[in-house]
Amino acid sequence: MSRGRAASPADGDTRRESGVDVDVVVIGSGFGGSVAALRAAEKGYRVLVLEAGRRFEDADFARTSWDLRRFLWAPRLGCYGVQRIHRLPDVVVLAGAGVGGGSLNYANTLYRPPRAFYDDPQWRDLADWEGELAPHYDTASRMLGVVTNRCDGPVERAMQGAAEDLGVGETFRRTPVGVYFGRPGETVDDPYFGGAGPRRTGCTECGNCMVGCRVGAKNTLVKNYLALAEGLGVEIRPMRTVTRLGVVPGTEGPDGEDATYRVLHERTGPVGGRDRQVVTAARVVVAAGTWGTQTLLHAMRDVGELPRLSERLGSLTRTNSEALVGAMTEHAPAGVDLTRGVAITTSFNVDADTHVENCRYGKGSNAMGLLATVGVPGGTGRPRWREFLAMVARDPEPLRRMLPTTRRWSERIVVGLVMQSRDNSLQVSGRRRFGRPGLTSTQGHGEPNPTYLPQGQAAMEVLAARLAAATGEYTVAGGSWPEVLDVPMTAHFLGGAPIGASPAAGVLDRYQRVWGHPGVSVLDGSAVSANLGVNPSLTITAQAERAMAFWPARGDADARPRQAELLREREPAGV
Repeated sequence: MSRGRAASPADGDTRRESGVDVDVVVIGSGFGGSVAALRAAEKGYRVLVLEAGRRFEDADFARTSWDLRRFLWAPRLGCYGVQRIHRLPDVVVLAGAGVGGGSLNYANTLYRPPRAFYDDPQWRDLADWEGELAPHYDTASRMLGVVTNRCDGPVERAMQGAAEDLGVGETFRRTPVGVYFGRPGETVDDPYFGGAGPRRTGCTECGNCMVGCRVGAKNTLVKNYLALAEGLGVEIRPMRTVTRLGVVPGTEGPDGEDATYRVLHERTGPVGGRDRQVVTAARVVVAAGTWGTQTLLHAMRDVGELPRLSERLGSLTRTNSEALVGAMTEHAPAGVDLTRGVAITTSFNVDADTHVENCRYGKGSNAMGLLATVGVPGGTGRPRWREFLAMVARDPEPLRRMLPTTRRWSERIVVGLVMQSRDNSLQVSGRRRFGRPGLTSTQGHGEPNPTYLPQGQAAMEVLAARLAAATGEYTVAGGSWPEVLDVPMTAHFLGGAPIGASPAAGVLDRYQRVWGHPGVSVLDGSAVSANLGVNPSLTITAQAERAMAFWPARGDADARPRQAELLREREPAGV
C-alpha cells in the first residue's frame, strides 16, 4: 500500500516528530464532519477530510432529478450524485452524498428539538443537555445562516388551513431555513462571514433544493464550515472511500488511550480496491452519516481492528419515527404553482408527538414519483399490501386517476414529511453483501418502529381537501410503494452509536468519544441518541460543536477525564 500525503512538504519535519501523517482524519464531510474540520483547524491541528462522494460546484448539480448521473448515488451504475437510497428489512433510507454530505440535498430545514429529546432515558442523566447544547445551537444557527422562511403561496395557505381544520392552527409556523434570500438571482459578496466565505446569490424559489441548488442560495456546508476550514489549510479529498480503520499495533495503552490510528482509503468507484492508501493520525472523527458510520464500525469490530467497540453498536437506531406521504392532484393545476418556494416552508403539530411539514421538488424533478402511489390505511391487523388490493378492488378510480405518478409529479404533489419524537428504534447489525460490508435490521428497543402513522394519514386527507378547494383538481392523499409493503421511508436515519454512561450502556461517552477507543470520535447522526421529531441537521451540528469545544488546542493537555475516570465517577460507593 502507498502512504497517502495529507500535508504540505513544509510541515514534513513536524509530521516526522509527531510520528503521524496528520493530527486528525475526518471521515465524511456532512454536518458533523464539517464542524470537526473547521474547529480542529482553528485549534491548530493538521486535518485531512476523506469524502466518498464527489465535489460539486453550483453548476454541477442536476437540473432535474431525471439527470440520474448527477442526482442519484449508485457508483456501480456510474452515478455519483447527491441522493443515496439504502434498503434495510425495516426501512428505506434516503441520505446525501458528496463534499458537504446531506447539506447538498437536504431541505434546508433547521429546527431545534422538543423537550422530549433531552429527557430520553438513554442519556438524560449524563449532562444538562438542553443547557449545554443551547449555546451550540446558537453557534450552529449563525454558521448555517438560519432565517424564517419567506416563501408564501397556495401550498403554505393550504397547510395553514389544514392545521386549522385539524384544530391545531396555533401550532402552524413557517420553517427556520438555511437559505440566502437576498435579491432573487443577484450575486453579492459573502454576507455571512465578513467576506471570508464565497459569494452568494439570492434564492429564486425554484423548489429544487433537494436536487442540488444551482443558484447558490442554499447554505450548504461548502458555503460555510468547509469553506472556512479550507481557508485554514484543511485538505478535503473527494472520491475517497474509507474501507478500514484501526489501531496501529503497539501504540495504545491498557485503557485504549493515546493510540495512533491508521485509515485505509481507496478511490470511490464501481470496483473496490483501487489506488489504496494509508494515512495515520492521532485522532479520527467518524462522520460518514449514520449508514456509512455504522457500516464501517460494525465491520471494524467484526474483523478486530476496533475490538473494544461496545456491544451496543447498532442499538437505538432511529428513523425519526417517520413517514413520507402527500396530497396529489390529478393534473398540474392551471394557474396554481405548487413548485414555487424552498423545499420545506411550513409545519404544524397534529399532536404533542407528531410534526408535519410540506415538501416540494422543482419543475421537471419527477423521478421520485416512481415511489409514489395512493395512500393506504394501516393498523387493520393485516398487511398493507392486502389493504391496498382490497381498496383498489372497491374503488379503482383514485389510483387510475393518479397514474402515471411521474407525469408532472412535482407540479401535482405536496409531499408530507411526518416525524415523531416517540421512543421507538431498530437494532442494526453488520453483514457482508456481495463481498462488501453492509447492514441489516430487526425491531429494537421501545415501541415497534412504525410502518403506518394514522396522524400523518389524517393530516394528508385534510390537506388534500384543502388542495382540491384551492386548485379545483381531483386530489387524493398519497403514500409510497415501500410503505404499501409495510416498509417505511425515512430521510432521517439516526442513532446506532448512542451516548451512554459506560460501554454497557452506549457506544460513546458524553464527549462523543468511542468507549474503549477514545481517540475515535463519532460526530454525525449516528450519535443522535433519541428521536427528535423534527429535522436533525441543526442538532447534529450543535452536538458536534459541543464535542469539539472540549478538544484542547494542539499541544495543550486534554482537560477531559480519561474514560477510566469517567467509569469510576459512576461506580457505586464502596466499589
